[in-house]
Amino acid sequence: MRKKSAARFAEREVHGVDDRGEAERVVIWIERLPGALWAVGRAVNPQYRRSDEARRDDYVFQGYELVDALEAANAALEDDVRVSEQDGTDAKVRPFLREELLRPLERWFFGR
Repeated sequence: MRKKSAARFAEREVHGVDDRGEAERVVIWIERLPGALWAVGRAVNPQYRRSDEARRDDYVFQGYELVDALEAANAALEDDVRVSEQDGTDAKVRPFLREELLRPLERWFFGR
């Protein structure tokens, strides 16, 4: 997505090629939704969308446990990196870590 929401805590991009051999950008993110839900989103080529807002079908996980969100985000990331590497793209992307989410969570929760 082009515009980061205040509730988006971490984001990764995987660059590769689509089925037609054209450049493809996959964005995977972890965010906090109302109701204390963690959500993992995945969008392909979001730069071509009319809106910066995530679509309902972009979400690959929603739940209350951070560890589950991390697992879902890293699984999606690993899948996209593997496909990108099989297509011949050097897709080295660092995994999502719990520690990187704690600081934005505190800032979001406590307003500091």
